[in-house]
Amino acid sequence: MINAVDKFVFYDDVNFIKQGWINRNRILVSNKDSLFTVPLKNASSFTQINETVINQPLFERWKTKLLQTIALNYKKAPFFNEVFLLLEQVLEEQYAFIAQLAVKSVVLTSAYLGINTRFCTSSETYKNKGLIRHERLIDICKQENATHYINAIGGQVLYKKEDFIKEGIRLDFIKTLPLSYKQFNDEFVPWLSIIDVLMFNSIEEIRVMLNKYELI
Repeated sequence: MINAVDKFVFYDDVNFIKQGWINRNRILVSNKDSLFTVPLKNASSFTQINETVINQPLFERWKTKLLQTIALNYKKAPFFNEVFLLLEQVLEEQYAFIAQLAVKSVVLTSAYLGINTRFCTSSETYKNKGLIRHERLIDICKQENATHYINAIGGQVLYKKEDFIKEGIRLDFIKTLPLSYKQFNDEFVPWLSIIDVLMFNSIEEIRVMLNKYELI
């Protein structure tokens, strides 16, 4: 999605989703998918993402263990050295909230891939929390003078194109096309973190992958 748009908005002043992907992702461990989870303090679906606190006492140990796990399982990957440096750069800072870590990881990864999309956070930019659902997104588009809004594929169950069309805005949902790449084994493990993609593919190869989508 980031590669497909001119400006990407981190929607950080909405409620945190427990058991979602805000603080979790998957990597290869022993050639199988394995979940890792950033430790949080009293995470709640009644708390906004930008107010969801990282559990500091657990975070340092978790960070060390994650980097050790990645080093052990990806050290023979073709792009391990440069990607591991990127991961260390993401994790070297002290973050109070999960939103800060999430934003930094995306921004640095985008820079690594040479993506020039502009970023902003909804909490700092639009000041429209009083609006609901599609009304809030339409307001963001209007503040940006945007005529085309792209949402994740899961947004199909939340938003209707006609609500946006009435306001002069085209709404599309981005669908990633099937893709695979060489991992360690012949059997491809799909839908892992961008970490896995970076480990096994050059920047040029990934930029080709990023254009394999359709808008529906």
